[in-house]
Amino acid sequence: MFTGLVRALGHLERCTGGVRVRLETSGALGAIALGDSIAVDGICLTVAECLPAGDGGVAGFRADVSEETLRRSALAQRAAAGSRVNLEPALRLADRLGGHLVSGHVDGLGVVREIRREAGSWRLGLAWRDPSFGRYICSKASVAVDGISLTVAGCEPDGGAFWIAVIPHTWASTTLTDRREGDAVNLEADLLAKYAERLLADRLKGAETSAGEGDLSAGWLAEHGWGS
Repeated sequence: MFTGLVRALGHLERCTGGVRVRLETSGALGAIALGDSIAVDGICLTVAECLPAGDGGVAGFRADVSEETLRRSALAQRAAAGSRVNLEPALRLADRLGGHLVSGHVDGLGVVREIRREAGSWRLGLAWRDPSFGRYICSKASVAVDGISLTVAGCEPDGGAFWIAVIPHTWASTTLTDRREGDAVNLEADLLAKYAERLLADRLKGAETSAGEGDLSAGWLAEHGWGS
């Protein structure tokens, strides 16, 4: 589990069976150990090998990557290009939750539709490639963009396209400065919204089933002689 608050930046490269991430600054993520979970552009990856630094510290790590992860995210393209990536270590129970709950499981890709400098922020316009995910988007909702916890400033009625006001600190300390219109981004919708949807769907399905099995209604009462 993560919070969407980027702690460090790294450079991504493809390797056999997975990816390597080299930190821009050694030790920027703190201690890294084999088996640790680290969010790489919003994707939860497991450290399979630590890459030693010359000073005895850790210069980066290697992680295995599944085909499912490659299919759902922009990881393969960014690894091929040697792109910079946002990094965040897993949340500890004693940590502050400064962003929102992020699972590190990317729902799908989005496309950058607009980047505009405003008086005190940057306006970032995005759209889901699969517009059905728009049902999780509403004004002031939380969304993870390349692993960054951001707040929706506004959206189209179906939520398929939306925009975000990004403060200068977030803009300068993440890979958002690398993004251009037309670029793909990893998107994860609010975890709580997805759980709520599942619970409500199951409840509504149960209600429909029970309604067909003699639920109390005016029709049922009339059928059994009430009111005659």
